[in-house]
Order: sequence, then C-alpha cells, then structure tokens
Amino acid sequence: MAITTEAFTVRPFTRSCHHIWDEGDHVLIGVSPGNSYFSAGRITELVRWASARFSRIDVVYADLHVAELFGALGYEEDHAARRASKELKAVRRRIVRGVEEAGPHGTPVGVHGLSEFAGNTVYGLLHRRVRHFLATEPAFRAACERMAAHFLSTKAAGPGPSERRLSACLDYIAAELPFFLDTPGILGVPSSVSCYHAPIPLTDLLYAKGGGLLASRNQAYAVVRPEGIAA
Repeated sequence: MAITTEAFTVRPFTRSCHHIWDEGDHVLIGVSPGNSYFSAGRITELVRWASARFSRIDVVYADLHVAELFGALGYEEDHAARRASKELKAVRRRIVRGVEEAGPHGTPVGVHGLSEFAGNTVYGLLHRRVRHFLATEPAFRAACERMAAHFLSTKAAGPGPSERRLSACLDYIAAELPFFLDTPGILGVPSSVSCYHAPIPLTDLLYAKGGGLLASRNQAYAVVRPEGIAA
C-alpha cells in the first residue's frame, strides 16, 4: 500500500516493511554515482522529508568498483581511474551540499561511501554471503544479472554485456547488497528502511519466505519517489 506524504510517495515492499516504516528508527538513502536523479536539490528534499519521520538518517553512495566498471565499459585504465575519481568527488559534493541546504533539523545525518565499511565486521560477513550466493544460487545470480543487464543497457553499445562488463557490474552490485540485507546490523540501529527511487529485481528474493539470502527481520525496503514522477 502506498503512503503519500507532502513531498514523496512511499511504497513499502511488504506489510512488515510498512511496520518498520511506522517505527521511524532509521532510514538509509542509497545514492548511485552518475545518476542525474540525485541532484543536490533532490538530496535536500529527501533529508527534509526524512527528518520529519525518522530518528536517524544515513546517506550511502557506491564508491567501490566504479573504476573497474569504467574500465569494463572500454575506458583505458588511467582514464577509468580519473573518471571514477571525478564522479565520486562530484557525488559526495552534491550529497554534502544537499544535506547542508536541508538546514537545521535536529536529526543526525551521516554521509558515507561504501568503502568506509571495509572494516565493519557485519558488512564483511554479509558481503561474503552475497558472493557465496552469487556462486551457488542460480535464482539469486539470475536476478543480479538482470540488474546488471539493465544498468549496462544504458551504458554500453552492442547486443549484450561482455563477461568483463558483467563481472564488474556484479562486483558493484555485491558491494551494495549488504545494506539491503541488514542495515541495522551494520550501523547498530534498531530497525531501518532502505530507500531507493525504483524497485529492484532482488526484492522478491530478499523478502521471500523460507531459505535463501533473506533480509533481516528488522530490515525494510521502500520505493520512495517525488509526488507526480512515475517509476
């Protein structure tokens, strides 16, 4: 069921996700580098909106395997490294500016690159589990490959992704997934809602009943989009 607020429409993925949303402990705003959706203005809107509903906010942007992705897309190694560095600096500046322009709101807001969690025990364990399931679970790998193929279709010419492109994109996805599985464990919060502006193919698997790689019981996922903008 959709939740309509003054600025955004929110679609929690399950009934349990809706309950976790109502608890209002923590929200994670995931940001993709190079995505024009995440302007400084959009970050400001998201932080202002979230600060009225959650006790803590963290904005996490993907800064791992970006140079490898550019390399797989055909950039020379030095050019790929420079392009990645430039893009990551730009996205962090936009996030920081967006948070600052949100003004004083009393809610703690953290800004992190994924690389900051390299020494986090829970993140490391979850990342290893993701890699294990990629290697051993066909349904999980197929869902990740669908995500990768969609991303690569917007970036690379040709009939389909090469093995190098696919491998680089799966590494990028695997680095993000721990925050869809157990943000509370990584950040030490009671419960958390991971927000993104679009559904992802993996949610059906991560919130299924039974075995497999599942989100923790206090982890939620919600699609959050500005009012009037279609998914």
